[in-house]
Amino acid sequence: MKNIKGYSLVFSQFFLILIMLLPLGTPTSNFYLGLPIIIIGLLIGALALYANRFFNIRPDIKESASLVTTGIYSYIRHPMYSAVLMVMLGVTLLYPQTFILVSYALLLIILVIKLSYEESLWKEQGSEYLEYMKTTKRLVPFIF
Repeated sequence: MKNIKGYSLVFSQFFLILIMLLPLGTPTSNFYLGLPIIIIGLLIGALALYANRFFNIRPDIKESASLVTTGIYSYIRHPMYSAVLMVMLGVTLLYPQTFILVSYALLLIILVIKLSYEESLWKEQGSEYLEYMKTTKRLVPFIF
């Protein structure tokens, strides 16, 4: 059951991202606002990959994985989700169309469900994650 849930969340995430990328190549709006947000999102993603050698696209925890609490992970628990949301916010600003705004809202919901599921799995691993949760936020440092 865990694998089905993990795979379906990843599929939903990538499906929404694909929908949001459909207008690529068409004229953009808010170029000077959207592009820097995309770049910041890519930087956050790069920092997360650098700090976490156990990276897994699915929320299921690999057997060999251990909790990463250094680097960008010392500020937020899910920097890859933050990176995806930042990049896709930039895309939303570049192509502010109704279906993209709706897709972004759905993507946000899917990623919150995905990170909640992932956190429930980490909590099952022991108290280390519960302690980590006390010092970090989920997606936005000091806020959420």
